[in-house]
Amino acid sequence: MTETDTKIKKPKVAKTAKTFKASSKKEKEVVGGRVVLRIRVRAYESKILDASVKQIMDTAMRYDANIVGPVPLPTEIKKYTVNRSAFIYKNTREQFEIRVHKRLIDIINPNAKTVESLTNLSLPSGVDIDVKMM
Repeated sequence: MTETDTKIKKPKVAKTAKTFKASSKKEKEVVGGRVVLRIRVRAYESKILDASVKQIMDTAMRYDANIVGPVPLPTEIKKYTVNRSAFIYKNTREQFEIRVHKRLIDIINPNAKTVESLTNLSLPSGVDIDVKMM
């Protein structure tokens, strides 16, 4: 018998996400190996929303950032029912609705220049932006 036949090979253990629990933000950055800037954009009108998302994407692409998205999220619909009249035609009602369109953009490993240019970006009124660092 040779030496290679006598050696016992240990089985490889797959490392899961539970194995790499991180307690602080700095550890998450090191363990994951990447920082993600998650931008969530909301607006009542889809055309204005798409224009502002395009503007955000162009600004990020100018500084060679890796972009995932835009991902369309489900449209939030709020419906309101109101009586048309208070006295005679009490059974007739009118319905109104508000639609909130949403998009999600992820920028992976953004530069300092990319973040600075995104903060200086002026978008049209009626567009709400939530930026989260992950």
